[in-house]
Amino acid sequence: MTKEDLHEKIDRPVFHQVGEAADALGKECYVVGGYVRDLLLERHSKDIDFVTVGSGIEVARKVAELMKGSHLAVYRNFGTAQVKNRRYELEFVGARKESYNRGSRKPIVEDGTLDDDISRRDFTINAMALCVNSARFGELVDKFNGQRDLADRVIRTPLDPDITFSDDPLRMMRAIRFATQLDFTILPETFEAIRRNASRISIISKERVMDELMKIMRSPRPSIGWQLLMQCGLLRLIFPELNALRGVESVNGVGHKDNFYHTLAVLDNVASQSDNVWLRWAALLHDIGKPATKRFDSAAGWTFYGHNVVGAKMIPRIFRNMKFPMNDKMKYVQKLVDLHMRPIALVEEEVTDSAVRRLLFDAGDDIDDLMLLCSADITSKNRMKVERFRANYELVKQKMVELEERDRIRNFQPPVDGIEIMQTFGIGQCREVGAIKERIKNAILDGEIPNEHAPAHKLMLSFASTLGLYPVVNRN
Repeated sequence: MTKEDLHEKIDRPVFHQVGEAADALGKECYVVGGYVRDLLLERHSKDIDFVTVGSGIEVARKVAELMKGSHLAVYRNFGTAQVKNRRYELEFVGARKESYNRGSRKPIVEDGTLDDDISRRDFTINAMALCVNSARFGELVDKFNGQRDLADRVIRTPLDPDITFSDDPLRMMRAIRFATQLDFTILPETFEAIRRNASRISIISKERVMDELMKIMRSPRPSIGWQLLMQCGLLRLIFPELNALRGVESVNGVGHKDNFYHTLAVLDNVASQSDNVWLRWAALLHDIGKPATKRFDSAAGWTFYGHNVVGAKMIPRIFRNMKFPMNDKMKYVQKLVDLHMRPIALVEEEVTDSAVRRLLFDAGDDIDDLMLLCSADITSKNRMKVERFRANYELVKQKMVELEERDRIRNFQPPVDGIEIMQTFGIGQCREVGAIKERIKNAILDGEIPNEHAPAHKLMLSFASTLGLYPVVNRN
């Protein structure tokens, strides 16, 4: 991209205002990092980082004066400032150089030159700077050929990759994240340095690792990141449960599919149809219980009986260990992992109204996500088998629509509740109340009675009599 092209790309009031502020203070000022990268890739970004040679806070104060309606926040301990308005978030910092102690990723920071600042950055594609001073407006500083690496679609470090990754091991996760988001290749010598320094990830907090994993999961093809994490040795350190899915075992010439690669295929299938990141996590974790349930049977071959139940029980521990939210998101993923075999079972067997009603009831509002996961899980290389599964899958979906319209099963509450039962029989809360409610629920789900009050009330009376309960007589 020519200087004229770059000048045109940043020929906007915001950049001229920052340049005017820097000129007034006699300081060099540059747009740096991700914004320059995304500008060259023609990706949108509203967060803009500026580096000044000298105090970034001074320039930020001047920018806030010139930019009406903006808000200034100063973080003196970090030497940074933010100017924010309705359209942009502008971050300002003075150029600096860094050094590290081996036991921490927190650098020792000193004032530095633009060269120092660019050299300390993680990757060449993030180590470019665009001048906003009026005399050099739009001039690109590209000491490490980041523009060439963008064109070649490669990730590499400006300096020695072993030093880069050892100093700040989070950069290993960032390399894989950028490769996933941008569909770039990590240069072989850079990737080998990640492999050599993988154990250094232990000094990074799980929260920071999780943040990078979430960005990988929001990428168009998340499998790229997970495969790179496996290949460089980071996966076994940050997510041993997923790493345990790897490999194929064979007994008497009978093998099973590699559940790690199957999982990545399911994940990409889901990602191609949904931006719901927690549904993507459910796809990644749907077979997480398989290593613990793998058995070889001379008649049946390899089996993974109950892996959905075991996997669902693993989810809270995995979320807790990885510092994921222990809230409704965790319960959602756990539910989908638990239920993901149910639609498959319906596809493989006769599709009965009763089984479909129970699936609708158990899945509730998450039924559509569950069915998407089920569809994504059909990854067989046997074309005839896939076609049969797809046909039966569509039959299950159609039956769901018909039963939902007729019986209103999704999230239904039985038409006779516990209060009515207790009042009818003059009893308090007890096991019998639960038994009656369960009998009515099962009768509706099995199609024995419609989801209506009159037949449910009649069944309540008849079933209660088998428990020795009879309606109380109102003597008023």
